[in-house]
Amino acid sequence: MGKYLLVKAKSLILVLLMTIFEGAYAQLSPSPKHEVRAVWLATIGGIDWPRTKAHSPSSIEAQKRELTATLDRLKAANFNTVILQTRIRATVIYPSSIEPWDACLTGHANRSPGYDPLDFAVKECHKRGMQIHAWMVAFPANSLRAAGNLGSRALHRRHPELCMRTDDGWMLNPGVPATANYLASLCREVVERYDVDGINLDYIRYPEQTIHYSDAASYRRYGAGRNKAEWRRDNVTRCVRAIHDAVKAIKPWVILSCSPVGKANDLPRQWSGGWNAYKAVHQDAQQWLKDGLMDMLMPMMYFTAGKHFYPFLLDWQEQSGGRPIAVGLGAYKLSPAEGDWTLRTIEQEIRFSRTIDCGGQTFFRSKYVTDNEKGLYDLLQRDLYRQPALPPPLRTDTADSIQPPAEPQIQTLDNGFRLSWSRAPSQVPVGGILYNVYSSPTYPVDVNDPATLRTTLQDSTHLLIRLMTDKRWLPYYAVTAVNRWGQESKPLPLNSPESQIVSFTTDSLIFPLYNGDIRLRSVDGAFVEVCDETGRAVWTRHAASTLPTASLQPGLYTVKEITRKGRTHILGRYYKKH
Repeated sequence: MGKYLLVKAKSLILVLLMTIFEGAYAQLSPSPKHEVRAVWLATIGGIDWPRTKAHSPSSIEAQKRELTATLDRLKAANFNTVILQTRIRATVIYPSSIEPWDACLTGHANRSPGYDPLDFAVKECHKRGMQIHAWMVAFPANSLRAAGNLGSRALHRRHPELCMRTDDGWMLNPGVPATANYLASLCREVVERYDVDGINLDYIRYPEQTIHYSDAASYRRYGAGRNKAEWRRDNVTRCVRAIHDAVKAIKPWVILSCSPVGKANDLPRQWSGGWNAYKAVHQDAQQWLKDGLMDMLMPMMYFTAGKHFYPFLLDWQEQSGGRPIAVGLGAYKLSPAEGDWTLRTIEQEIRFSRTIDCGGQTFFRSKYVTDNEKGLYDLLQRDLYRQPALPPPLRTDTADSIQPPAEPQIQTLDNGFRLSWSRAPSQVPVGGILYNVYSSPTYPVDVNDPATLRTTLQDSTHLLIRLMTDKRWLPYYAVTAVNRWGQESKPLPLNSPESQIVSFTTDSLIFPLYNGDIRLRSVDGAFVEVCDETGRAVWTRHAASTLPTASLQPGLYTVKEITRKGRTHILGRYYKKH
């Protein structure tokens, strides 16, 4: 206990120092190579998606476009994980043989939208190199209103033996042993039919004190005189174990996580205020992580940066056993209608989570991120998430058995280059091997340096480089194979040294300033455009003699001028190393 308190004391001192020296501690939280960067994308009531109801071919396409626009925006800010609400309140967003359709898709209960939204979402996330986790709301079931709309399809009508009444509706009763099997069957159905990367359990707990329910009858039947709080915790753990066993028996690489209440328990020197996972709602989440029933936790820590946040996040991390804690952050609290937090609060919490090597962040909800609430999206895209990151690997043991790609080729195109490689062998079904591409001005490429990471979790075996230059001006590229557990192979170099790359060509019309910005020697055009090495315009702005580079990620860029008649001329090329 003495050692435990000493660690806590040291950690709390670190918190205080970081709070005092805000400018300095930003340097203590560099962008890591592996980090969960996730959003909870809520479908209940269409609050994040969908806003358009599907009732015709055109509205189906509009609904799809809404989702792809959100995914594009998240990808542009280097998010790597989407947690899509798949089971809402005993209703789902895919054609299930167990539960009815949710009304969020069509505006009507138990009505098909005319396509499979979960299948569409999985494919679109993977197309962008992003993981997708199916967010399954566990115990809450139909509200009274929803139950009325569903009629005989309501859960309490189909399985009255599994349900108990609450204030405004119904919930699955954790105290009934068959509840565990029912929840496991739902997760099994999703994992069997869809290529999801994870299952995220929400409300895998008893209700909070403000929601009235009675489990007296099930306690009399199954409690066997045990302490009621322990019995309830064991009931929840039984459900977690059943889901774990069902998922891992089918696809052991699927990540199982949950979203526990933000404070695990009272701490030796910090009271939880009576609201914690272990005592208040009977979640033994830290033990689930230790026992391997969970691969990751996403505690809902919607507290301001202070005594309710720092010590309790430290506790989650110290009890994690090395597994990721992707801290749940209250992005919604930035809204004046919800909490009116300052952006600095979220920034402090992200930087602190990195300083103690938590494993990542998960934002509630997606809309507050993509809508740039109080500049949150800008902060992430331009600073904290400026570099891509990979989700933490599910397995950290040796990956020597993963064979790297082979047969590198470089092909000159009219508008750039095509780097390609042969597909690495896979030990799992289709989609089992993906690829990460790295680049650097030095050879060989250091794939352990987060700054060299360029594209993540792509399925294709080629990369298009949209640069009007010759091979001497290409950075060095390398590719690794990565399996479904997140383990990487050794890198395969894609191009060999031909000349040492420098920051500017000799005939360049641009040159660097002492602060890293770009000075233009001569500009005749109306606009200046900066394109990355894939040919994508990073930004276009009115011509000026100086161009700031702070928002640019490390990499090779082409700087062009655009005349008022729309003609373009290359001014030069710039390599940003850091």
